[in-house]
Amino acid sequence: MSDPNKPSKLLVEKKYYTFAEPPNEMVLDSGARLGPVTLAYETLGTLNRDQSNAVLILHACTGDSHVAGYYSVEDERPGWWDTMVGPGKPVDTDRYFVICSNILGSCMGSTGPSSINPKTGKPFGFDFPMVTIKDMVRAQKHLLEHLGITKIMSMLGGSVGGMQVLRWCVDYPEMVRSAIPIATTTRHSAQAIAFNEVARQAIMSDPNWRGGNYYGGPGPDHGLAVARMIGHVTYLSDESMRSKFGRKLQNRSSFSFDFNGDFAVESYLRHQGSKFVARFDANSLLYITKAGDYFDLEREDGNMLVNDQLAHIRFLVLSFTSDWLYPTYQSKAIVSALKKNGSDVSFCEIDARWGHDAFLMRNEQMEKLIAGFLDRISHEC
Repeated sequence: MSDPNKPSKLLVEKKYYTFAEPPNEMVLDSGARLGPVTLAYETLGTLNRDQSNAVLILHACTGDSHVAGYYSVEDERPGWWDTMVGPGKPVDTDRYFVICSNILGSCMGSTGPSSINPKTGKPFGFDFPMVTIKDMVRAQKHLLEHLGITKIMSMLGGSVGGMQVLRWCVDYPEMVRSAIPIATTTRHSAQAIAFNEVARQAIMSDPNWRGGNYYGGPGPDHGLAVARMIGHVTYLSDESMRSKFGRKLQNRSSFSFDFNGDFAVESYLRHQGSKFVARFDANSLLYITKAGDYFDLEREDGNMLVNDQLAHIRFLVLSFTSDWLYPTYQSKAIVSALKKNGSDVSFCEIDARWGHDAFLMRNEQMEKLIAGFLDRISHEC
């Protein structure tokens, strides 16, 4: 018998929407045409009668549409932001209709390099066209139109998800009532681009990468694992690594005097790399990191956030003290630009020692800020 005192699981379903069927392909920033395009997405909660309670969540680089809940009663692994999204949680699905889609170029259900090219019947591989953050947002707009949503009460996302939030505000300000960009930036620094390039070279130098055409055979598993290890270091912080690992040895009392991995931190990174290989496509990582590097709202013709059309959008901008990938000064630059529009902008730098990944972890201050902000916006709609 089931335990009546045990809370029931929030069950969700992965859905798919396909559009841009030839000859009406989606035109990308590069000028290439792509179609058909499929987006994997999930929804939680109920859209109210006047469609004023839609909340769009944008995931980070290697995330997916599975933001919260479980696929089945037996499922033991919840969505990636299950602490934040759900009944009675900061993004309360008893009140809000939550949408989260997998980004274009990914390998988690949406069209990407591992998808079948309809012209050849084989995976695209490196024939897949380059995509940008703007292309990802353009595809998401098609999805929202399909769902009948013309106004978004709020949208939120961290890291690359935060870039999508800002791109939404720039490209479709008339659809956005409020936005919460978290631990993000208007453009990558040289340091961020450098780390991404090292990760890409790790993949492309793997002999099994074969110019991106490895499907059906051994993939560039070693290169992808190393790329993930590099990326994972940027998601952490010196303090978090010091407190979690220090110089602790892994399952030994003295040095081995070989290269099998003496330290606990070495074992941890190797584990993260091998785990990532089991769930993600190497080509997708190449494309998504390049899209992040191309993202730039501060071009020579001026900062795109300085725009009167954004003045009506309410913003909550969040950063973390230990985030050295997208440090707080970059969030402050976002705030400064938005203030020039006369926008209502709230900002908070949250004290957290876990580095860039802090936005994915339980944090009472972050949860209260987001819950309170959404509550205020919902009462204004």
